[in-house]
Amino acid sequence: MFRSIRIDAVLIQAVIAGALSFAHLHDLAEAAGQSGWKAWAYPVSVDLLLVAAWRRLRGARRDRSAWTWFVIALVASLGANVATAGLLDLANVPAWLRILVAGWPALAFLGGTLLVHQPTESTPTTAPAPAAAADPAPVVDRPDVADEGPEITPAEPVPALPEAPTPASVPVVPPALVDHARKVATEHRTRTGTDIDTATLRARLGIPEDLAGAIVAQLA
Repeated sequence: MFRSIRIDAVLIQAVIAGALSFAHLHDLAEAAGQSGWKAWAYPVSVDLLLVAAWRRLRGARRDRSAWTWFVIALVASLGANVATAGLLDLANVPAWLRILVAGWPALAFLGGTLLVHQPTESTPTTAPAPAAAADPAPVVDRPDVADEGPEITPAEPVPALPEAPTPASVPVVPPALVDHARKVATEHRTRTGTDIDTATLRARLGIPEDLAGAIVAQLA
């Protein structure tokens, strides 16, 4: 029977730490003016808020409200442990500490209420994957079945008729461009004594070659 009992060092440490912290909170509350059963209720209030915040954090790690109340309860517990270590005169507690101890029940009740009644973040539900389409039945060759009816040969394709050649498109020359080209041709004939050719007119006007040829044909 005694061999089945296992001593857990972590559990023993938790019991010792909890008892000492409970006693320190009681001593601090009693020194701040909370006597009798009220001094014993303060450690319970701090530990319950700490546990409630920790349980909230286990379900939602990114909950800022839970982290806030967890830090508040942790500071209250550690502050009592440090204050009773000789750094604070328990016989002459300052007024601000008396105010904090007196206002702690309302603060702890507010924190516990917010932690319990605040909705948790719902995890998005993924839609079920659509069922895979059934593979079509494979086609099975049946060589033992004779072909019914005579074999039909496809008709020979009709040769396509050659396309008729399309006439070359003649560019449309605007009348204003013809008049301007006629002035350029006249100036060229006066200066050189010869008629202007397609290349020269194309270079002077900066137009395509086919358009220059059409204008030269109209000027001839």
